[in-house]
Amino acid sequence: MILPAAAGLTAGLSLIIAIGAQNAFVLRQGLQRSHVALVVAVCALSDLLLIMLGVGGLGVAIERAPLLLEVVRWAGAAFLLGYAVLAAVRAIRGEHLDVAGAQEKRTWKAALGTCLALTWLNPHVYLDTVLLLGSLASSHGPDGRWWFAAGAGLGSIVWFSALGVGARFLAPVFRRRSAWRVLDGGIAVLMAALAVFLVV
Repeated sequence: MILPAAAGLTAGLSLIIAIGAQNAFVLRQGLQRSHVALVVAVCALSDLLLIMLGVGGLGVAIERAPLLLEVVRWAGAAFLLGYAVLAAVRAIRGEHLDVAGAQEKRTWKAALGTCLALTWLNPHVYLDTVLLLGSLASSHGPDGRWWFAAGAGLGSIVWFSALGVGARFLAPVFRRRSAWRVLDGGIAVLMAALAVFLVV
């Protein structure tokens, strides 16, 4: 039980820690202290659901439906490109933490919608979380695979919680306009690169 769970925790963290659209969004919400609990819960619960689906065998079904992945790929690229443009505008305009908190704070519905889109329109979620983790889990046998899933799920909960809550310790740095410009500029480049990577 311990070995599959530890393997799942390691695999889950290694896949999720890489900076991406979802992580960048959680970080920004954490810095603004805006709907952090909601965003962390949505990200973690989405990951748990995807992990369970992958371990339960959905990965095999998705692998046999290339048209579905193609639709998700283009929709995800369009969304990421739009998000890149918004981040670029923020970087050019320049903000500091107080301005960001006053002018850019999303309603909970907007935060929820963006979070769900960044999670479920990202084809890498299906490739990594469903297909890859599902395949790795299957190597631990019928019982061990669910312990693997539990470990991977724990990794998601720990990571998103640490990212969302831990961001507040960076708040003094992000009271400077230049820090926000660097963050938003980096997010814009990352989102645009991911969008291009998805369609090329």
